Amino acid sequence: MKVAVWDTYVTRKDGSVMHFDIIVPESLKDSEVVRAHGREYLRSKGQEGQPLTATECIFCHLEEARPEWQAAIQQHGHYIYEMENCH
Repeated sequence: MKVAVWDTYVTRKDGSVMHFDIIVPESLKDSEVVRAHGREYLRSKGQEGQPLTATECIFCHLEEARPEWQAAIQQHGHYIYEMENCH
């Protein structure tokens, strides 16, 4: 399964920068749907209301999905890969 990786940097309420990827099926081309997944994730982290636009979230590349990504994508339509300041 090929997936699209959207590289995302969001300034947290404390001023630090969260870095995470929003991973969706390759067929999903609607950037607003991708960013809606990102806003849902931000809410889950207590960061609702932080800007998440084309400036913070851009398509990066396509790659083969890892098994844990596939399971989440099948269940939720996306996977969030946390990298920096996400906890």
